[in-house]
Amino acid sequence: MTLSVFITLGFPTVVEAADAMVKAARIVLVGYEKNGSGRATVIIRGNVSEVQASVAAGVETVKRVNGGQVLSTHIIARPHENLEYVLPMRYTEGVEQFRG
Repeated sequence: MTLSVFITLGFPTVVEAADAMVKAARIVLVGYEKNGSGRATVIIRGNVSEVQASVAAGVETVKRVNGGQVLSTHIIARPHENLEYVLPMRYTEGVEQFRG
């Protein structure tokens, strides 16, 4: 399982990117977080190739959002299980139905 963190400037930007990401590949949108100063983060999970395709689609989509900007993306293949218990990237009941 792979994890990706996708950070944008602007909440509409992160919504548009997240929509494109889940449509582009078989990934699960685990959650999002508003980080202040207009920054927003989306966390996705899936296999490596699907996450890579999803992130690429998100980056491409942000280019079409007025004022949208990708601040950072990062893909972590096989994150350590300790991350699951500390950081907010676990599957919740609400997203469990979308796991593939």
